[in-house]
This record gives sequence, C-alpha cells and structure tokens, in this order.
Amino acid sequence: MSSRHASPPRAVVITRATEYTELLSRHGTRGQVEFFLKTRGQRIDDVFERHLKHEAVVDAAMSAIPKEWRRAKLTRRDLSRYVFGSTDVIIAVGQDGLVANVAKYLHAQPVIGVNPDPARWDGVLVQHAVDGLPRLLTEVDRGEHASEERAMVEAVLSDGQRLTALNEIFVGQRTHQSARYVISRGESVERQSSSGLIVATGTGATGWARSISRERGAAGVLPSSPLARRLSFFVREAFPSVSTGCSLTQGTLADQDALVVRSEMNEAGVIFGDGIEDDRVPFPFGAEVRIGVAESGLRLIPAARKKRRGARNKGRRRAPPAARAG
Repeated sequence: MSSRHASPPRAVVITRATEYTELLSRHGTRGQVEFFLKTRGQRIDDVFERHLKHEAVVDAAMSAIPKEWRRAKLTRRDLSRYVFGSTDVIIAVGQDGLVANVAKYLHAQPVIGVNPDPARWDGVLVQHAVDGLPRLLTEVDRGEHASEERAMVEAVLSDGQRLTALNEIFVGQRTHQSARYVISRGESVERQSSSGLIVATGTGATGWARSISRERGAAGVLPSSPLARRLSFFVREAFPSVSTGCSLTQGTLADQDALVVRSEMNEAGVIFGDGIEDDRVPFPFGAEVRIGVAESGLRLIPAARKKRRGARNKGRRRAPPAARAG
C-alpha cells in the first residue's frame, strides 16, 4: 500500500455504550434488566438483539483496519481524555450524534461514519456500511477519496474558554427558569428574558434549528448547506416586558459576523454544544460570550454520490408532467 505518511496511520474506532450495556451497568444482572424492561412493556430479547448487531458491526470495523496500521478503540466517554494524532483516521460507529460528539476534539483528521443499523438511524453523518470499510480506509490513506469540510460553530467566552459544536450551541439556564441576558448583533442590542437561544450550523439545520424554523415559517434563515460558513440563530420564547424585548429573535451570521451575549443570570447560566449538557460551561452574571463560525470544521468522508437517473436517461424525451405524476 502506498501511504502518504512516513509510518502507518492509526485507525481510531469510536462507539458508545449500547442500551443493553447501559442497563446492565445500572441494574447489575441480566435478570434484573429483564425485570426492569418487562415492567415497561419491553422485551429484553429485542434490546439484546440490537446490542449484538451493534457489537458485530464494531468488530467488523476493527477487522477492516489494514494489518500494518496502528489501532485504538474508544467509547464516547473516553473522548475528553484521549489525545488524537495528526495522522489518525477516525471511524465512528453509531448514530449521527456520535460524529457530532467527536468533532470538537479533532483538528482536520478525517472522519468515517459507519451506520450499524440503517433501519433505525437516518445516516446523515454516518453514511457508510461497514462492508465497504477496507477499501475506503485505503482510499482515504492514499488521498484518493474526497472529503468535505462541514462548518462548525464556536463560542469564545470573556475568560478565554472556548466551546465548539457541529450542530448548535445553546445559551441559557440549566433549569426551567427564564434566561436573562443582553444580546447584540452588529448595531442591534436588546435585553431579553427567554427560554434560551441556539446558534446552529448547516449540519444542525436538519435538527433542533429546523424544528424552530418550521414553527416560525423561517426556513430561509437556515444555512443552505452544511459546508456553508454561515450560521443561524433563534431565541426561544422571548418574553416582552417593561425591561425586556423580543425584536432580535432570529437571524443569520456570515463568516466574520458574531452574536455577542452578556449574561444577567447567576449560578444557573450555562453554555453547551450539540445537546451534551455534561460538557456545559458556566455562564454567570457579567460573563460575555462571542459566537460565530469556527475557524476549522469537521473533515467528513462522505459516501459516494449515486448517479442520478436523469443522467443515465440524458437525451431521452421526458414525459409530460401529468404522466410523470402517476
């Protein structure tokens, strides 16, 4: 194999605990897990079957790594303690959210998302089947497979702390109380009381931000592509009062733009990314955060695009719309 590196790369397989593993850890024995599930109208056989399917795909991913490569296997809980190398190739086996979890720990390492259960998971980010992994790893190492850089969002606090996310960053209260802050975008400044706000990327435009935009009929606010260095922001349930407003509740941020938020919350103010509240950063009274497009993004290895049917039928006469509609 002709490699671009002086030494063989390292493949890092990342996964997360299955539902069965987490239940077993919590309840101690299979019998206790079975009893727990039965009280909730579920069957342990179904949960265990999904566990076996997932583990089989993880084992297949490990077996697909070329023999001369170095290798490592991590769980999502290990990410904050692991030091990734510049020549690592990341293989994320799991749901789309796993790719988002690992993205903030990387610096341009290629990421291959493997979908262990296409019947259950959409595969927006985990686009590959495990049986294609041996050839794909070779192509990635040789630089023969295209990659795409998905834009990320970054929050920089006034004390120097940084937080990046692939989907969105949330600013608000960690309780159900109202979040109080002063928000500014360019020359527009407003004191607000709300359920918090999110700043989303083009990748995040398929999730939380999409739900908000659909409710508001504001689809045009969302980034047009996950590769676009553009963000959208939405304030959730802003409350108008004698001291707070609700005019600056959504908008877009271009590459060099920023949304600045100054906290007027006490101990409960937080900032977190991609829904991972355990990685939250405190946002106490007087703290300020600047949110914009991150300097670097996620280097995702996409699946090969399927040829469009129209390309194969080029030159053929198309049927009238009424005929095609059936």
